[in-house]
Amino acid sequence: MSSESSATGRSSGARNVSFPLPEVSLGALLVALVLRSSIRAHTSQAMAHWATIFLAIVMQAMPFMVLGVILSGTIAAFVRPSALARVLPKSRALAVPVAAISGVFLPGCECSSVPVAARLAQRGVPFSAAMAFLLASPAINPVVLVATAVAFPGRPMMMLARFAASVIVASIVGLLWERFGNPDWLSKAFANGSHEVTNPWRELVETAMHDFSQAAGFLVVGGATAATLQTVVSRSILKTLGNTGPLAIVILGLLAVVLSICSEADAFVAAGLTQFSLTARLAFLVVGPMVDLKLIALQMGTFGRKFAFRFAPLTFVVALIVSSIVGAVLL
Repeated sequence: MSSESSATGRSSGARNVSFPLPEVSLGALLVALVLRSSIRAHTSQAMAHWATIFLAIVMQAMPFMVLGVILSGTIAAFVRPSALARVLPKSRALAVPVAAISGVFLPGCECSSVPVAARLAQRGVPFSAAMAFLLASPAINPVVLVATAVAFPGRPMMMLARFAASVIVASIVGLLWERFGNPDWLSKAFANGSHEVTNPWRELVETAMHDFSQAAGFLVVGGATAATLQTVVSRSILKTLGNTGPLAIVILGLLAVVLSICSEADAFVAAGLTQFSLTARLAFLVVGPMVDLKLIALQMGTFGRKFAFRFAPLTFVVALIVSSIVGAVLL
């Protein structure tokens, strides 16, 4: 058997034996969409609130996730493994920040960045650079920056602070991965490793369908968790937490994780959190696109649990520290 056939066989086998949770979760989402009117009409107020939040999170993220899986399929089908690696500087220390800044050219949210980053890594881009792109892209693309400027009229430094802090965090985390990362933590990222493509259009469709079933399923899991927490935790608690000094930065960072708001919309939520300082709200805007419940679920499904359980806490801590420093300087 040729090496090409073996690689193709491994890819097909990996796809056929994948754990069915994503597909089951996606099926549950479709059922919820069909029955959403009945659910709201025949359930308690709390359950209706949960359903509203859940559907809002998932449906808001879905178009950008579809964009992401189409891009990931396009990369797998039409981009040679060595092509992307040649674009980045050969020095890993330079490749990471360059990859982070390149996120400004891709309009999309965190849901689309996960499959794109995975496909970049499979096509020869250093994983540390792919991770820098994953973290920065949802926070510094033109759509998000414009939304931030609109949400904070008269405060242009808020947009600049968000851009600077996000690029710095993405670069630091990528460089830390380059220095300390362990390939053994990536149980899924290269399960469908690259192979010779004979029919690019078929490869695009198959890759996009596979990535969509995985990403959509875990998006449902993350959205359901976020909706549950938002329903249980009273919003009135925020009123007592705004004047807690440095602790407020941690609080809004944790709130960003729980709320799991798409990066195109989070600036408007942050603008409404007037009980908190601008620096705390900056932390909310930096943490959210990098570490939230649905994103952690997507990373688990794409890269594996060992990776997600290390990557998310590391990113969260770095984001809080950098946001505090950038906020003190620029805001």
